[in-house]
Amino acid sequence: MNTQTRLNRLHPGPSPKIATKTAIPGSKAAIHDLRWPVIAAALATLREDGRHAVRIVDADCGAGSLLLQAVHHARSLGFTAIEGRGIDGSPALIGRARAAANRCTNLAIGTTFDVADMVTALREEHDLPADLVIWHGMTKDRRPEVASALGNAARIVIGDNVTWHAVGTEA
Repeated sequence: MNTQTRLNRLHPGPSPKIATKTAIPGSKAAIHDLRWPVIAAALATLREDGRHAVRIVDADCGAGSLLLQAVHHARSLGFTAIEGRGIDGSPALIGRARAAANRCTNLAIGTTFDVADMVTALREEHDLPADLVIWHGMTKDRRPEVASALGNAARIVIGDNVTWHAVGTEA
C-alpha cells in the first residue's frame, strides 16, 4: 500500500499514547491540539514507508510549540534528519519560538523560525516542497492564492479543522 493510500485511511481522534510518549517540556498545548493525532499519524506513515529524512513547515506557527513537538516526535520515530521551519507574522512569537528551539541540542533536528507573510513564505517552498505543512489559518483564509501556495508547498497539508490532503502520489 502506498503512502497516499495509507494517509487517506487516517482518521483523527484522541491518541493519549502518542501524547504521553512524545511529550517534551513545554509542549502540553501542542499535544492537546486537535491536529496533533493526524500529524503524528502522518509522520508514522512516512517512517513506516522507510523514510529517514522529513521536512515540516508550520505556517502561522505562533510560539512554535506544535512544530517543536512534531520534530521531536519525528526523531523518536527514528527519522535521522529532521528539518522544521516555522513561519509567523509576529516578531514577538517568533522570538519565543527561536528561544525554545535553541534549547534543543539534538543534532538530527534543525529548526528555523522566520517572520514572514504566509503566502510569500509558502511560495518559497515551491521548488523543494516539504513533506508536511501545518497551517492554522486554513478555515479562515480561503483566498485562491493561499490554496495554490499550500498545494505547492508540501505533499501533505494538515489544517486546523483536522482535515488534510496529500498532493501527488507516491509508489
